[in-house]
Amino acid sequence: MRRMLNTVYVTNEAAWLRKDGANLVVEVEGVERARVPLHMLEGIVSFGRPGASPALLAACIEAGIAVSHLEPNGRFLARVEGKRSGNVLLRRAQFRIADIPEQTVPIVRGIVAAKIANQRTVLRRALRDHGDAMAAEKRDQLASAEARLTVIANHTLSVGDVDGLRGLEGEAALVYFGVFNCLLRVDDPAFLFGGRSRRPPLDRVNALLSFLYAMLGHDCRAALEAHGLDSQVGFLHADRPGRASLALDLMEELRPVLADRLVLSLVNRRQVTAGDFLIEEAGGVRLTDDARKRVLVSWQDRKRDELRHPFLDETMPLGLVAHAQAQLLARHLRGDLDGYPGFIWK
Repeated sequence: MRRMLNTVYVTNEAAWLRKDGANLVVEVEGVERARVPLHMLEGIVSFGRPGASPALLAACIEAGIAVSHLEPNGRFLARVEGKRSGNVLLRRAQFRIADIPEQTVPIVRGIVAAKIANQRTVLRRALRDHGDAMAAEKRDQLASAEARLTVIANHTLSVGDVDGLRGLEGEAALVYFGVFNCLLRVDDPAFLFGGRSRRPPLDRVNALLSFLYAMLGHDCRAALEAHGLDSQVGFLHADRPGRASLALDLMEELRPVLADRLVLSLVNRRQVTAGDFLIEEAGGVRLTDDARKRVLVSWQDRKRDELRHPFLDETMPLGLVAHAQAQLLARHLRGDLDGYPGFIWK
């Protein structure tokens, strides 16, 4: 495996990026916050409206360092790169591999195995933190589901085709959402979860899940585009007009960690109540405007939580994990990594 270069993420909107000799310097209100040699970089990703000096942009173009600009919410705005960036070659590699089953299967296996492992961790944490206070029936249901997810995750190692892996992913989802009610600790029938429903969500928990999945999909698409990938051409999700299939692929690993855990926190801590939802005539359920604003604040707070990335062995906010995974996928497609390391939450 070749040495991986670094990507610098700039999240402070008051930041100013400049060149000092052969270094990138990040300043905030005139105070130097970071200094990185340009030869160690492959990309700079800025959130919000940080400024950059023309000298730095020229140096990045010359060195083939891509500079991506995203809105604070993660929406892709623009990418500045030189002629040697190789994005066309990256996308062509992505398209080729998507049509070669023997190369697609290992990527899909990594995505599915990571998602199932992360779903299992959600259940394990609930048992660890709240198992003693649960009714014995709920505790047994969670323990049984956790064991079943372990079996399904192990089966991903022996399945050799994408359809089979899709089947395992679907089976794991049925097991996981089949015990989701056991994770809800509020005694309120308004938050009874009746199984996954999407278009439209038919209960309050599904409304929260669907909203946060939409936010996560937005972030994943921005991350992929920032790293030069085509978000429409995926591996696990089949191509479909208008569908960001690769963004859906990337979402799978992160749903349990970012979205599901936040839904559980919002409900269990009573940060949302039954009155925060509107029930439409057709039966769909959605958040009120005020509740949506509060959920978005909680979403941004959740993305600021830090963890240690299991593959990169670096501490980063949860909100940047999608960018790290997009970078790892791009490096695998280029041939710089032997495989795609799915994100496994610990």
